[in-house]
Amino acid sequence: MRILLFTGKGGVGKTTLAAATAAALAGRGRKTLVVSTDPAHSLGDAFGTSLGAEPSEVDIRRDGAPAGLWAAQVDSRALADRTWHELRGELRKVLAGAGLDVLDAEELTVLPGVDELLALSEVRRLASQGPWDTVVVDCGPTAETLRLLSLPEAVSGYLGRVFGNRRVAASVRQLGAHLDALRELLTDPRVTTVRLVLTPERVVVAEARRTLTSLALRGIAVDGLIANRLMPAPGFWRGSAAKWLRTRRDQQDAVLAELAEAGFGPGELARVEHRASEPVGAEALAELARELYGSRDPLAGNGKPVTPLLSVAADGAGFRLRVALPLNRDSAVDLARVDDDLAITVDGFRRLVALPETLRPCRITGAESDADGLVVSLAGNRGSG
Repeated sequence: MRILLFTGKGGVGKTTLAAATAAALAGRGRKTLVVSTDPAHSLGDAFGTSLGAEPSEVDIRRDGAPAGLWAAQVDSRALADRTWHELRGELRKVLAGAGLDVLDAEELTVLPGVDELLALSEVRRLASQGPWDTVVVDCGPTAETLRLLSLPEAVSGYLGRVFGNRRVAASVRQLGAHLDALRELLTDPRVTTVRLVLTPERVVVAEARRTLTSLALRGIAVDGLIANRLMPAPGFWRGSAAKWLRTRRDQQDAVLAELAEAGFGPGELARVEHRASEPVGAEALAELARELYGSRDPLAGNGKPVTPLLSVAADGAGFRLRVALPLNRDSAVDLARVDDDLAITVDGFRRLVALPETLRPCRITGAESDADGLVVSLAGNRGSG
């Protein structure tokens, strides 16, 4: 099983590219499910058909042969109404039994982002129950996706802090195990990778760079970037609009060059030109996929091994801890010790990373950045960092 997540800033065309990729995979003989967790529900529009919460086969073959492509749109609001109410009641009982009064217990069971968490759980359910080899996920815009992908770790940690090793209700234990399984699924690069879609505009690229850092912090692999909606090649330009088009394309090329120079963009940055008509339906999606992938396997990504988030090397009497993060020149970075964890905050995104046992008695003595990320110096006995 392979899971490929498409995300990007709203309006960059990620839904269309996810649909085209799924159609290309099915066309190569892979049984493929494409599922949308985006509340906008535009996946059906890309295929020119209506979709529901359960997978239905999509016809992308003119000869009437089986297409091997299924599609669905997750209704996270309905999932919350159906599933969360019962679990929330169980949590409230357990919290009250742990010594919290009723009002405190009620507050703690109002979980921000529960819709996104249930949507991700539904993707996992669908992936495990169907005949497909590949699941392509059309995620929501970047901010929602980052919240979605961080929830399993955040909620699992929350449950651990609240309940510790106490005996708790079976439903709460089941939730914790489920969240751990979700986290493992997301952080296994052999199974799950992200493809980040952007348009060649400075604001969009700036957000994409922050997204790369945030995903790296969470241990989630990015296997490629797609620059969508480039102005057509100069050879097609005629008439009075040619100067405007040339200026626009030059600006786009300059933005993408800056992205490459900064070391961002795992592997080759794929490029897709803007079309005069919206790519809707099987034929238009197939054409788009040919431009995007050519003869390459749409699942191949950049073909590079994923760098571990943390690596340690001895350095004199101390250690050097490398944190593999893509950083901007102006990134705001903060490091701190929280018990046996290293708290890493980059441009407002924060993650607690468990330190290897060897480093737990050490203190942070300095940090610097290079082309491969952060290098943290540690020495001596544990102290404040």
